[in-house]
Amino acid sequence: MTVDEWKSQIRRGSMELCVLALIQSAPRYGYELISSLEGWPILSAKESTIYPLLRRLMKEGFLTSFWQETAEGLPPRKYYSITPAGQDYLAAMWAEWDNLVAAMAAVKGE
Repeated sequence: MTVDEWKSQIRRGSMELCVLALIQSAPRYGYELISSLEGWPILSAKESTIYPLLRRLMKEGFLTSFWQETAEGLPPRKYYSITPAGQDYLAAMWAEWDNLVAAMAAVKGE
């Protein structure tokens, strides 16, 4: 396995956490999520990753969606917001993430 393949696995494994965390701060539409994630190159994702993830999170009851008109006269955008179940799921994910980071720091010797 190459470092790039390893980074890809890390990205895939953490994408759900990142998407829920971004949506928790404010409702967002798909392309907005993609653009936000591009701010951190290791987290950048394509439409083929984000939209299926959003559909699955909705199916699992962690997100809801609504359509909103744009001020620019463009077609309406589908915004996603987090549900109470999604909030609970995200909190559990952050707890596990914190445990992982602490364990990795201990392994590293920090």
